[in-house]
Amino acid sequence: MWKRLLQQRWPWVAAFAVVAIAYLSTHVQIRLPVKDRPNGGAAEIAALKERKDVNLLFVLIDTLRADHLSGYGYARPTSPLLDALASHGVRFAHQLSQSSWTKCSMTSLWTASYPVHTGITRFDQVIPQSAKMPAEILREAGFRTTGLWRNGWVAPTFGFGQGFEVYDRPASIRPPPSLRRENPTVQEGGTDEDGVRAAIEFLRIHGKERWFLYLHMMDVHEYTYDEDSARFGTTYADVYDNAVLRVNLLLDGLIGELVHMGLMDHTLIAISSDHGEAFGEHGSEGHARNLYREVTEVPWILSFPFRLDPGLVIETRTSNVDVWPTLLDLLGLQAQQGVDGRSRVPEILAAARGEAPPADGRPAYAHLDQRWGQRDADPAPTVAVVQDGFRYVQTDTEKGTTREELFDTRDANGERHDLSAEQPERTARLRELAQSYRAMKPAPWATETKSLELDELELNQLRALGYAVP
Repeated sequence: MWKRLLQQRWPWVAAFAVVAIAYLSTHVQIRLPVKDRPNGGAAEIAALKERKDVNLLFVLIDTLRADHLSGYGYARPTSPLLDALASHGVRFAHQLSQSSWTKCSMTSLWTASYPVHTGITRFDQVIPQSAKMPAEILREAGFRTTGLWRNGWVAPTFGFGQGFEVYDRPASIRPPPSLRRENPTVQEGGTDEDGVRAAIEFLRIHGKERWFLYLHMMDVHEYTYDEDSARFGTTYADVYDNAVLRVNLLLDGLIGELVHMGLMDHTLIAISSDHGEAFGEHGSEGHARNLYREVTEVPWILSFPFRLDPGLVIETRTSNVDVWPTLLDLLGLQAQQGVDGRSRVPEILAAARGEAPPADGRPAYAHLDQRWGQRDADPAPTVAVVQDGFRYVQTDTEKGTTREELFDTRDANGERHDLSAEQPERTARLRELAQSYRAMKPAPWATETKSLELDELELNQLRALGYAVP
C-alpha cells in the first residue's frame, strides 16, 4: 500500500498543508523542543545498541558544503535547524566526502569503501548485488526500510535500492509561482517539498513500527528557494545560501511531525552530504570537476533520541566512509565487512566523557575520474590525500603529466596557496600515499561491477540535473 501511495498525488495535499503551515508560520524560527527531550550522556549513547525502540532517519542534503552552515562558522544564519540538532547532538568538524560527484561519492558512503575499492567511478557502472548495503542489514534486523530520492545518480538503476522495501522518487506536485530555481543547468521538475510530504506519509503509515527512512534532498543542488528563504541576496553564492535555508525550513516541518507523533525520543537522526559546491575559489564553479576543499568538506551531524547538554564537537578528521560503520555500531547491528571506514563511536564516547579522543593519524582519501562521463576513455584520476592538517591533490592532466598541489587545511583563506614547492618533503610523503592508494585492488564484491546500457530517457533525466553525459 505504501508504494502505491508514494506514486499517487492525492495523499500529499493534506500533508503539504501540514508542512506549509508548520514552516510558514515560524519563518526562520526553529521549533525543535530540545528542552522537552530527556537528557543523555555517554552511558545513554553506549546503551543505544541495547534498545529495540530506536528508529533511524538518514537525511542526505545533496551539494551541501560545510562552511556555508552557521554551525560550522559561517557568518550568515543559513542553518537554524541543523544548528539546533547539532547544539544538543554531535557535529563532526572535519568531514571529507570521497568524491565531488554524487554517484561515486554515494557509493563510497553506502559501502563504507573508497572509490578505488568500489570501482564505481564512471557514469554507467552499477553497484553489484554482492555488495552488502546498510539497508539490507537494517531490513534483516526488522526495520521497515524506505528510500526517497530525487537525484538520478542514486536511482535503483545503479544498484542503490538494495535492501529497501520501497525505493522511489516522490510524486511531484506543481510548485507555486513564487518558488525560484536559479541553477541554469537544471531542468528537473519537483522540489524537496515532495520528499518531505512523502516522508511524513511514511511516518503516518509505519511510525509505530521500527523503521529506517532515507531522504535524499536536492533543493540546494538546484538552487531552489522561495519568499521565506530569500534572505541573502541574488548572486550565485547568495542564492545557494537561500536554498540552504529553505531546506532547513522544510526539515523543520519533518522534525515537527516526529515531535507530534512522539517519535523524537525514539529516533536517531543523521544529516550528511555527498559533496560541496565551488564558487570560483580555485577557478571553477559547481562540482564534479576537482577535489578541493570547497567540494569535499561536508557536514555530518547526529541527533540522538535524547539531548546532550552541551552538544559534542568531534575535531578528529573523519570521512563519509565512516558514516555507516558509526550508525550500525550505535544501533548494535552487524558491521559491514572488509571496509575502509571505521566506527567513530569511540571518539563520540570519549568526547561525552570529557576524555581525549583516540589517536588516529590515518590518511583520508577523495577520488574523481575526470572522464567519469565518457564511456570508453582511459581513466584520468584526481586523488586527494588529507592527513595531519594538509591536503595533497594529485591530478593527471590531458598532456600526460601529473600536477600536484599541497594546502594547509588550517588556512583561513580557503586553501588557495600551493605549498608543494615550499614543503618538498611533506609533498613527497603524501605523493607516496596517493600512489599507494591508486595501486590498490578493488574489493572482492567490486570485481562483479558491470556497466549498464542506459536508454535515452534515463540519460535525459541525468542531463536534466545539469551533468554532461553521452
